[in-house]
Amino acid sequence: MIYLTLYWSFVQIGLFSIGGGYAALPLIQQQVIEIHNWLTFEEFTDLLTISQMTPGPIALNASTFVGTKIAGISGAVVATLGCVTPSCIIVLTLAYFYYKYRELRTIKKILEVLRPVVVSLIGTAGASIVITAFWGQKTMGPLAEINKTAVVLFAICFGILQKFKLNPVTVIVLSGIIGVGIYGKFI
Repeated sequence: MIYLTLYWSFVQIGLFSIGGGYAALPLIQQQVIEIHNWLTFEEFTDLLTISQMTPGPIALNASTFVGTKIAGISGAVVATLGCVTPSCIIVLTLAYFYYKYRELRTIKKILEVLRPVVVSLIGTAGASIVITAFWGQKTMGPLAEINKTAVVLFAICFGILQKFKLNPVTVIVLSGIIGVGIYGKFI
């Protein structure tokens, strides 16, 4: 039964995550934290970090991670297949119709309307991550409860990325090393 639940949960994520990995974050969060309680919110933010550091789309990495945690290797395979099944079907279908009707005005208008929706999904996911990193929960508390170390580390990393144009992977690795040095533990 757990395999069917894993498969169906990630089919839903794969089916409704229009716009790529960051747009899928609210859907992943809803399935793995709110509906099934497979991860805590802190584990979810760790999952996002790991998904960013490993090659491949975030939703695919997340499905593999969650599947492994819930039901081992076979769970990872089932969850990953659930995540990619809708994409394969949708892409093949859309490619056929797009190739056939690509010059229609209606198709161009539909794509225009979807852009702001995707941007809002990405913004929501980013805001949730920042709030969790700075306040340690999904809701903000008084400024006295803010994690000043996380804010300073974020500002430094953001500044380094903007000013020196370093590779983001380098900045992630350096901030991870600094985090281990500050907090004395690895995840």
